[in-house]
Amino acid sequence: MTGARLARGGGGAAGTTTMEAEKGGGAGIGVGFLGMGLYRLRLLPLPPLPEKLSSAKTLRSHVYANYLGSRPVRERWWRWLLLLWVLGWTLASCWIFYYENSQAVEKRRESLASMCDERARMLQDQFNVSMNHLQALAILVSTFHHAQTPSAINQATFARYAERTAFERPLTSGVAYAVRVTHGERDQFERQQGWSIKKMYSSKKKSPGPGPGDAATAEIREPAEEYAPVIFAQDAYKHVLSFDMLSGDDDRENILRARESGKGVLTAPFKLLNNRLGVISTYTVYKSEFPAYARPQERIQAAIGYLGGIFDIEALVDKLLHQLAGKQSIMVNVYDTTNEKPISMYGSNDTGGGMYHNSTLNFGDPSRRHEMHCRFMQKPPLPWLAITSSLGTLVIALLTGYIFHATVHRIAKVEDDYQNMMELKKRAEAADIAKSQFLATVSHEIRTPMNGVLGMLQMLMDTDLDTTQQDFVRTAQASGKALVSLINEVLDQAKIESGKLELEAVPFDLRIVCDDILSLFCGKAQEKGLELAVYVSDQVPQTLIGDPGRMRQIITNLMSNSIKFTERGHIYLTVHVVEEVMGCLEVKTGTHYTNTLSGYPVANRRRSWESFRLFDMDLHSSEMPFTPVTPDTIRLIISVEDTGAGIPFEAQYRIFTPYMQVGPSIARIHGGTGIGLSISKCLVHLMKGEIGFVSKPHVGSTFSFTAVLTRAQSNGNLNKSSGFKGINALVVDHRPVRAKVAKYHLQRLGVQTELTTDVNQIIPKLNCGPLAAKLVLVDKETWLKESHSMPHLVSKLRNKDQADPPKFFLLENPTSSIKSSSHISSEHNLNVIKKPLRASMLQVSLRQALGGVDKVHCKNGVVGNSTLGSLLHKKQIIVVDDNAVNLKVAAGALKKYGAVVTCADSGKKAIAYLSPPHIFDACFMDIQMPEMDGFQATKEIRKMESKLNEKIESGDVPPECVNVRRWRTPILAMTADVIQATYEECLKCEMDGYVSKPFEGEQLYREVTRFFQNHDQVQ
Repeated sequence: MTGARLARGGGGAAGTTTMEAEKGGGAGIGVGFLGMGLYRLRLLPLPPLPEKLSSAKTLRSHVYANYLGSRPVRERWWRWLLLLWVLGWTLASCWIFYYENSQAVEKRRESLASMCDERARMLQDQFNVSMNHLQALAILVSTFHHAQTPSAINQATFARYAERTAFERPLTSGVAYAVRVTHGERDQFERQQGWSIKKMYSSKKKSPGPGPGDAATAEIREPAEEYAPVIFAQDAYKHVLSFDMLSGDDDRENILRARESGKGVLTAPFKLLNNRLGVISTYTVYKSEFPAYARPQERIQAAIGYLGGIFDIEALVDKLLHQLAGKQSIMVNVYDTTNEKPISMYGSNDTGGGMYHNSTLNFGDPSRRHEMHCRFMQKPPLPWLAITSSLGTLVIALLTGYIFHATVHRIAKVEDDYQNMMELKKRAEAADIAKSQFLATVSHEIRTPMNGVLGMLQMLMDTDLDTTQQDFVRTAQASGKALVSLINEVLDQAKIESGKLELEAVPFDLRIVCDDILSLFCGKAQEKGLELAVYVSDQVPQTLIGDPGRMRQIITNLMSNSIKFTERGHIYLTVHVVEEVMGCLEVKTGTHYTNTLSGYPVANRRRSWESFRLFDMDLHSSEMPFTPVTPDTIRLIISVEDTGAGIPFEAQYRIFTPYMQVGPSIARIHGGTGIGLSISKCLVHLMKGEIGFVSKPHVGSTFSFTAVLTRAQSNGNLNKSSGFKGINALVVDHRPVRAKVAKYHLQRLGVQTELTTDVNQIIPKLNCGPLAAKLVLVDKETWLKESHSMPHLVSKLRNKDQADPPKFFLLENPTSSIKSSSHISSEHNLNVIKKPLRASMLQVSLRQALGGVDKVHCKNGVVGNSTLGSLLHKKQIIVVDDNAVNLKVAAGALKKYGAVVTCADSGKKAIAYLSPPHIFDACFMDIQMPEMDGFQATKEIRKMESKLNEKIESGDVPPECVNVRRWRTPILAMTADVIQATYEECLKCEMDGYVSKPFEGEQLYREVTRFFQNHDQVQ
């Protein structure tokens, strides 16, 4: 399709000429050929044009007939173009061969340099590490031998320490320490040591071996100005004890350089006792009061001893090469290049030929130079890449010429196909929009009478019914709610497909939302014996700005699936800030673990978010998805973990596909439409987040999603009650995860909480003076596990002489037997708290146990009728709705709370009733009504109120409005489903809010409170 567009426009005006010539019945040649070659034809000398060429169309027809329509001209130009094409690409192939070959040689050279430099760097790093350990050993000798009287080190201690710490110096084959002795100190020194200072090498005959020989047969050292006899040595080299290191030429030179420079120095390579090449590193030990920046003469005066270490260079290089991959690919030689003639320290003397690289080695001694020489062992291979690239390029170029020639003749057909496809695409899009609009309209029309049914059932529940009738009504109400939920899901899917789904941005408390969701599934979980729990991190702000309804919908969908497919174990909801889990990106190798809420294994939750682009450390910051743009933005990660049946691996790829179930039997067994997860995924994307999951059959599933919200100004933790200030609690649970959940809920109430998994720690933690725990919460499972000791422990604590003994609570799981729980609580006088834990329920339980009175108006988040009735009592309210059933439901709900209700079935009647001045305190207005909808009616009412307010301001006040400063009647929209666009339209029309149908006590209370608290200003 793109090629078709280029072919049409590539020749400028000439491209239009071709298309119009075809429409006019001209000779047909490919449109693309004109777009390809017309710019070349402009270079040809044009023949005289006919005099009658008075129009651009005639000019285009003439050019086409004389040039593009002439077959000899096309063939002649095509032969020249083909020849130039072949010659050009032949030269290009030769250049590609030369370039690729040179690149291959350069890469081979760079590879050799990289491998050689890497080996050189690792060699000197390992060498320097061993030298650092030698320096540390020198400091140890200075501290425990010279700085203490008497010395804390002797030969046996030094040898044993050197042997035990040999693993720190894997590159040294032995260490020895020589002390500095002046000539005046020699006699006293020899008497203390019990031996005489020996000479390194005999002056009569050279030692047959590489070492100094045997101390028993060595010569006594002749008098000298100073000596350096070995007093400590590793067991493998203790034969050097009593030898004067200054009596050997090389050793003397090393010692003099070491003490003058203050650094470690190396000898020239020599053969060790194992006939391998090695070097000796010498360190000088100074007095403890030695200044940091001393001159060479001061260093010489401050020297008190010398520590030497023997390095096996050949073993060191061998070990290094064994650690690196590709050991056989290059040949390594190590040389001492201090002198003019290099000394080979490792490798063969066969230098060979070809490419090589030299790397400098720095072993810490600036007076000695070392190099590593590297070369490839194998000959360079043939430049197959250069050969194949050049030949392949030539072949491709020839094929391209042929393909291009065949392609241009098909562009016209592709253009026609493209136009047909665009037409079909427009039809499909129009049909999709029509389908979505139809589905949304039908869903709304179905939901409206269903709301009437549910409202009437709710009103029926408030009447006097016997047990059987109440059961029937509850069943009908549950079925109606299930149908409304299904319709809402279908409507949401339609909104998503039509692109009309929008989010609110209102303050809300996510912790309360999570508690409400747990309350929603509490009954189903207890029926199955499942344990429900929620944990929200302390780093999550108290108040957030976002869409609480959609957030509740996502979590409810995930929790509903978990409840549906879980038969034992637990369901665990957690909320964290994304930055908290950034340090947990490395996923464990195991797919599941058992340190869980109920002890059952679960799928590793970190695998559920490992595919999130948010955690991809390789992405540039500009590529990170949904990066916060303001400091108030916060990113949350929410997970729902269960121990259910899991999702089969073959079905996991389609889990977010709309209307798709895991298997054909799922809908029959568990029900559902298969669009809940699809809707959740779309909602998560609207919240600028990502969603993922991990599941293992017969283990469980964990779904996680992220969301970007905004921080809101909060006055602190609203759940913390002053009645619990200063109260400490102790939670006893052998499962740390479950104990953390209990601590989370207690701290929300302001209770300082400690955790323990060991019952033996209860008494020590309770005897902490002013910090002693007043509440002790023991999990039922832990009580049964420690049933042999817990009763005795409780009795012991209660029998102690305390004015206020701690209160004991038993946290009961849903799987616990009611009979056994009652037996335990009654026998040991324990307060039982039912799970799942929620702040409101826990607050009531603690208040009852502590003897307080619960003054909270809400119970489990539901507003009491008395509170709402006090606000609506004798209030004059007009309800406007064209549907008689909905009108009756709304009127009945308001009358239940004590309001005086007047009904109107159209917008025109509402205008007549609300023409100021009037007696009404508020108006509940339906939005969708015939003739005049709620928005238009509200505008008319506001216009009338505006005219009255102008009269009030000018002093022309009617008698009914003498005490009124400003006239404004609160108007609340009534709708079955309010999205953000509808809410914005309500505000635009000067409505004061909205309530959903049928009325819910909490929402109605929240809306009317805003108006009736200052009712003296509202008429």
